[in-house]
Amino acid sequence: MAVVSWMEILLLTGLVVGCYWNSLSCGFVFDDVSAILDNKDLRPVTPLCNLFLNDFWGTPMAEERSHKSYRPLTVLTFRLNYQFSELSSASYHLLNVGLHSVVCVLFLRFCRLFLDKTSSLVAALLFAVHPIHTEAVTGVVGRAELLSSIFLLAAFLAYTRSNGADQSIVWTPIAVTVVLVAAATLCKEQGITVIAICCVHEVFVAQGFTLPVLLDTLLQVLRGKDGFPYAVLQTLLKLIVLIISTLLLVIIRVQVIQSQLPVFTRFDNPAAVSPTPVRQLTFNYLLPLNAWLLLNPSELCCDWTMGTIPLVESPLDLRNLATLAFYSLLSLLAYHSLRHSHSSAKTVLMALSLIVLPFIPASNLFFPVGFVVAERVLYVPSMGFCVLVAHGFRIVSHKRHLRKISWLMIGVLLATHAVKTFNRNWDWESEYTLFTSALKVNKNNAKLWNNVGHALENQNDYEKALRYFLQATRVQPDDIGAHMNVGRTYKNLNKSKEAEDAYLVAKSLMPQIIPGKKYATRVAPNHLNVYINLANLIRTNDSRLEEADQLYRQAISMRPDFKQAYISRGELLLKMNKPLEARDAYLRALDLDSTNADLWYNLAIVNIEMKEPSEALKNFNHALEINPRHKLALFNSALLMQESGEPRFRPEANRRFLTYVQEEPDDANGYFNLGMLAMDANENTAAERWMREAIRLQTGFRSALFNLALLYSQSRRELDALPVLDELLRHHPEHVKGLILKGDILMNHKKDTQGAKVCFQRILRMDPTNVQGKHNLCVVYFEERDLPRAERCLEETLALAPHEEYVRRHLGIVRSKMAAMSVAGQPLSPAPEEGAATPATEEEKKGGRGKEEEEEGKGATGSAGVGEGAGNKKNVRKSFSAESLGGGDSQSELLDDGQADKQQRTKSKSTKEIKDIEKKRAAALKRLEEIERILSGD
Repeated sequence: MAVVSWMEILLLTGLVVGCYWNSLSCGFVFDDVSAILDNKDLRPVTPLCNLFLNDFWGTPMAEERSHKSYRPLTVLTFRLNYQFSELSSASYHLLNVGLHSVVCVLFLRFCRLFLDKTSSLVAALLFAVHPIHTEAVTGVVGRAELLSSIFLLAAFLAYTRSNGADQSIVWTPIAVTVVLVAAATLCKEQGITVIAICCVHEVFVAQGFTLPVLLDTLLQVLRGKDGFPYAVLQTLLKLIVLIISTLLLVIIRVQVIQSQLPVFTRFDNPAAVSPTPVRQLTFNYLLPLNAWLLLNPSELCCDWTMGTIPLVESPLDLRNLATLAFYSLLSLLAYHSLRHSHSSAKTVLMALSLIVLPFIPASNLFFPVGFVVAERVLYVPSMGFCVLVAHGFRIVSHKRHLRKISWLMIGVLLATHAVKTFNRNWDWESEYTLFTSALKVNKNNAKLWNNVGHALENQNDYEKALRYFLQATRVQPDDIGAHMNVGRTYKNLNKSKEAEDAYLVAKSLMPQIIPGKKYATRVAPNHLNVYINLANLIRTNDSRLEEADQLYRQAISMRPDFKQAYISRGELLLKMNKPLEARDAYLRALDLDSTNADLWYNLAIVNIEMKEPSEALKNFNHALEINPRHKLALFNSALLMQESGEPRFRPEANRRFLTYVQEEPDDANGYFNLGMLAMDANENTAAERWMREAIRLQTGFRSALFNLALLYSQSRRELDALPVLDELLRHHPEHVKGLILKGDILMNHKKDTQGAKVCFQRILRMDPTNVQGKHNLCVVYFEERDLPRAERCLEETLALAPHEEYVRRHLGIVRSKMAAMSVAGQPLSPAPEEGAATPATEEEKKGGRGKEEEEEGKGATGSAGVGEGAGNKKNVRKSFSAESLGGGDSQSELLDDGQADKQQRTKSKSTKEIKDIEKKRAAALKRLEEIERILSGD
């Protein structure tokens, strides 16, 4: 075997890098989104064994919606990429470029078996720069082709060493070949075809048979005129081993897919569902079309489905001439190579083997596949094409008068292909550039119009996206997905009526149920999301909740394993105040997918609604066992622990909030709750730090500002609290407790009765019935020694709160004081006495200085992947903050006595918490006595 020199390796690698270096700036596009961004199998938290249980896209092989593409070794390399760089696309593209370089070097070694040194290098150079490879190299999912090709070539090269010097069998290379074939198959299914290539090589190259000689030998044996020659027996033994190995791999592969073929629709492959002879004519026409892409890769397209290639509906269609020409040329080449034994015939035969055999699984001739044409599946067949071109170049260049022109032509070919490849890479920079470039080639594919619309939708350019979606419905009026996209976009534009109309059109296009025929086998699973989307739209109207529920139940009746229908119905039932039925819906969904963290999270939300905090925490923990970085489960489970009041939960709640802020470093709510936990633990320095960070991230964060001021007040840093309260009241001028606290500090520490009076008067202007503000204003009047006004004020307060004994008692004290001063002949409105204690301490008794917590939109019931179309990347969530916690925009804000019991969720109190409450009550009574002493003193 000719050795590849280091100079040749460097030349090929340099050429590959030169053609593909710009691919490093490309993102994840098209199928990369499903295979990389949405594939949980890449995440370290997913058990490694899942790679061997799920398909290429992360869907369990047992599920009907699975694509049945079993490529665990390819997914393993994606996982390694994720381990080193998570979702940095450059590292994925860099590895693809490196793998393509390896394939080029191995292909050069393959060529050296059949071509001379120069022409084999020409073949490898052409392969390195061919534009047809951009989809396989620049598209990250094309790694399946790259890895499979590496093992395919390595398996073939290993097999060529299986013949000993004395024509004996060397078994070690055969064993290595079988292992490498298995590896190639685990990277992509077409890897198994290398066995057939090895068989062709063994019979027609290694043993030197031609087809006439082989047939004559077999006839002699069958007639009993002669026994098998020893060389033939050796060949048969090797072929039997290869064939048995192939059968074993096929059996294992069939077992993996559980004897089920994937479900494809007529939109994926229109010819597959067409009648005879349209199906056969179209599929045979695809062969010359693929050959033309190898010959002239000037108009490349990332998607050839739907209406890209019109069906060949008649034998009189002129395109059948291309089919006849292709088969004629292929037959002539095969006939020439099989009838002769010279080296040129062997070269052509091996080139044809590389072109034909690896392409058979994707040809649609024996079983339908999920595409019409895919450029990436031409990666291995292009090797045979490059061998043919190089072989022709060798023949022409050996003619003296054509040598220079042949070199000129091959130079121009390599240069133009390299430039084309480099420019084609830019098309893969983003989804928008990729699909707009495809529309330049083909405007009859509704999927391309849809995908450009999705790209614009991701940029929030809904108006422009709508135009593309509407064009998709015009190109393919029966495209259910296109009408769903129109509906979703109208919804994003707040045009509910138009959105509903579009969804109803999509619903009307759904196939009708045929008695005795399984519905799921005739429709794409994602098309059933039209029921989910329509129900999600109309359930925003509370009067149509039952109608929405009917749609969910209709989807479930069509497909009892439709997990998303159960998830969405669970959310609706929760909204309809039917928590028991919601729980049943989520439990049914968990029966279908117990490894879905969002489902466990949703079930926990139902438990909260049912006042089952311990069950809720248990289900939050289930979600976190599956996905330890599930952001909503981290936040809301920590919040539940915090609300329980159990000191033993504080360390774990703190750890979960810390993990949450690592995941969401810009969310002020996480830092705020860390501050609240620190306040509960009397860790004032940490509490101040977290509150400051929350305020920095969210200007005017009401609860963070108030609790920071409260922290300063409790830490005897009242003067530090004043600037914080000023900022709070600048953003929230009607914040009652902030005004009360500020008035307290102004009275007690700044001796500013006028400032305190302004605070309390502002409260009464907003709410004349506020007992706290009214009472504290009365005490300000008393501090100013305006006893008549204090008396009138307390009388008004008593009228507002006739059952408040302390107000009645204070009124009695003021009247006694006034009577005593009248007897003594003293004026009833003397100058205020210095050093008087603050009256605002009564607020503690009323709850005005309790902690205020706020949750702004956090928490929620996750509905993992409600099918609003391909462009929908985020889960639909039901708000858990205001409704579930009952405090408007706060988590556990201490409200007036009459409101707190009504709005706050019931909590179980620990013994220590009860003791703390008693201590606070005793402190409040002590302060009350102090006020009474002030009121009754001189």
